[in-house]
Amino acid sequence: MSTDRTRPAGRRDQHGPRSAPSGPRSASNGPRPAPSGPRSVPPQRSRRLQPHRPLRPHQWFAERLLAVLSGQRPVHWMLGHTIGEAYDQLAELAPSTPLRTTHGSRPVLRHCRGAQPATGVVEAFASIAAGDRVRAMAFRLEQGADQRWRCAAVELGGERLTAGTPGPR
Repeated sequence: MSTDRTRPAGRRDQHGPRSAPSGPRSASNGPRPAPSGPRSVPPQRSRRLQPHRPLRPHQWFAERLLAVLSGQRPVHWMLGHTIGEAYDQLAELAPSTPLRTTHGSRPVLRHCRGAQPATGVVEAFASIAAGDRVRAMAFRLEQGADQRWRCAAVELGGERLTAGTPGPR
């Protein structure tokens, strides 16, 4: 038996018992009522915070493409993150801001999934909610010799934004 009177026998943590409400208690009083105040509700278990996981390349690019195509960021924000004529196609499409809503609500990325058909290539799709509309966006990422991912092609709602095909006006 433990000689420490602040915690039950077998308890090894350093926390003592919670304070009990004061007042006499006798067997005729019946069960003790629950204490009032902040301790009357058992504390909720806090979920352990998940460590911040960095975004995958396709999620990161989906956020960037959304920002450019909705007019929140300028096209040159994608400079260095595109290869081939993908940048030129974005520059041609971005002034029309196809993902901007007329109601002033900001478009948000709902889902983004990617597949890796070959080493160094990711083909991804995203659904974007813009007001009461949902639009689709597909894009291809290629990893260069420097291990950096770059956007090589973009499609938005069936409108291809690659070399040789002009975007909508």
